[in-house]
Amino acid sequence: MHFVEVAVQNVRGFAPAGRFALKPGYLVLKPPADMSPLAGLALALLYADGRGGDASFAASAQKPGKAALTLVGQDSVTYRVLRELGGGGSLHRLNPSTKQPELVTQDTTEANQFLRGQVGLPPRTTFEQLFCLQSAQLPSRRPRGAGRPASTSGLGLRSAGSSPGMPALHSPSSAGMPALRSPSSPGMAISASGLGGLQTVMPASDIPAAEAKVRELEKELVFCKEVDNLQFEVDGLNSQVFDLESKLRSTDSLKEKLREAEAAWSAEPTPESFGLPQDIVARAERYSRTLARRDEALARLNSEREVAEEEAARLPDVEPLVRNRNFLIAMAAGVACFIAGFFFTNAGRYIALLDIPAFGFAAVLALRYVDELQYKDKILRRGEMFVVREKKILEEFEAEAGPVRKALEVFDVDTPKDIAPRLQRREQLGAEVAQLRAELVSMERHPELVEAADQLPVIRQQIELLNAKIAEKGSFVRDVREVERELLRLKESIALARNPQLAGAGMMPGAEMGTGMEPLEDPSPVLLSLAGDLLATDVHAVVGMMRERCVQYFSALTERRYVGVEWDRDGRTMVVAASGRRMPVGELAPREVDLFFLSLRLTVVEKVSARVKLPLLVEDALVGVDETRLPLLGRMLKHLGSLTQVLHVTSHAGFTQMSDGTVTL
Repeated sequence: MHFVEVAVQNVRGFAPAGRFALKPGYLVLKPPADMSPLAGLALALLYADGRGGDASFAASAQKPGKAALTLVGQDSVTYRVLRELGGGGSLHRLNPSTKQPELVTQDTTEANQFLRGQVGLPPRTTFEQLFCLQSAQLPSRRPRGAGRPASTSGLGLRSAGSSPGMPALHSPSSAGMPALRSPSSPGMAISASGLGGLQTVMPASDIPAAEAKVRELEKELVFCKEVDNLQFEVDGLNSQVFDLESKLRSTDSLKEKLREAEAAWSAEPTPESFGLPQDIVARAERYSRTLARRDEALARLNSEREVAEEEAARLPDVEPLVRNRNFLIAMAAGVACFIAGFFFTNAGRYIALLDIPAFGFAAVLALRYVDELQYKDKILRRGEMFVVREKKILEEFEAEAGPVRKALEVFDVDTPKDIAPRLQRREQLGAEVAQLRAELVSMERHPELVEAADQLPVIRQQIELLNAKIAEKGSFVRDVREVERELLRLKESIALARNPQLAGAGMMPGAEMGTGMEPLEDPSPVLLSLAGDLLATDVHAVVGMMRERCVQYFSALTERRYVGVEWDRDGRTMVVAASGRRMPVGELAPREVDLFFLSLRLTVVEKVSARVKLPLLVEDALVGVDETRLPLLGRMLKHLGSLTQVLHVTSHAGFTQMSDGTVTL
């Protein structure tokens, strides 16, 4: 659900007449000189009582005031509520098909029922307490003790229905104090005290014992204040420790980034991890040239092989010597001459010398035959030489290019050019690691961090000394406010016993102070109960849903002074300080109770908006908040604007800069 338009005529806090378009998101509504009562007007229109109570919103009694609110319901249908302030009104619905308004009803009761049942409005109390944020709702602006049963004053006894977190200050068995008598006992009178509860009148005989108890309480008060001061110092030092640790933890993100970069750098593969040579990048770069040289050498070898094969094919067959006629004739002639020399005598024997040229010629033919055989064998053996040369070329290429092909498979890339970028990533990561290390060293050497690192052990030692002093004081020390309240009430009882007439006149001494001591109302039970009703669940489930986010809001708004929020089964709140101390939320300073109230309200709106979309109306609720926290609250409202519609009536310029839009009323 979200509001679409507000139209007014003679309405207090708005222009004399105007229509103001609204859109989803975080909108800042700039009011005129006076604060515009947007939340009150919206409640008057959506939850009309039919008795004319909305007439108070009219700017002038002489002119009739009119107001209209257009909204988109939970059923995604647009509705328009129109009322004459102090008079009647009507509810209209926009027909989705004709885009024309249709009258639903003019009866106030029927309109309220229709808005609850069909449109999806929650009960008035739920919408007002959860989705209308006004300054009057802040705990510090409400009367102290409002909504709580009156406590019994006198000697400190409280009724069973009194506020949680307020222990009984005395019991009948308290040391040094007589047992209280019942109101019907003789010598006792009951009258209204300045605290608004029942005041028992102390018998005169009990005054000395009460005065002795007062002196004991005054001593205890001094003692408790000493312990409280020590604890205050510890809390302050713990706050300093938190700030110093926050400064030192400012390097955590950079350290984490450095660890991630180092892990990525270590996990990045290296050539050695895959069994590749160190110069794989250089080999990949010259792979194309190596491939070209191999192809060129193989082409040249094939050319030479073809020439050799053609030459071998042209060679004639070598004729064997036994078939060479000249050789046979020469051999026959030589043999004949040699044999003839045996048959001749005297000069005829010289015929045998003719075998020399014959055999010589045959030898020449034989040598020529051998040469021809050797030449042919040489030509034929050149094929084997080509095979050896080809094998050598391929082996040399494989030795150079084999690792490159392996790298292609290892890195799952298509070309050798992709190998270098894959391995250069490690170099890039190494450069990034070196840069992060330099940044970390520079940051750690910053004077603020160096000073924080030096101060931290000193402050921790001071905390240990203060804790030791606190431990020496005793294991159990009551809260200062508790002792003050008991002391004040005991003094009132003594004063009443001495001057009974003060009780009848309602002029108890210190009554006004006692009222000021009352803790502020804990806003949690009401808010958690309403949130549970809206989400149709119990308070325990709501607490589990709200706790973590409420702690985040409250811790941020209090600058980490409080780091935890705890609720009991009834929704009553205990806050946890940075020192670990737990205390009821009502015992905090009024401004801190207001911050807790704002934290819880923002948490409820954020969690409820995940299921039920309802607009949040913020109206002068941040006027009393510290200026330093307004930017943070603006960012929180901006975040809620991303979940549901947030309408913030304010004239503060800082919120305008963070809003999704502005509307001048």
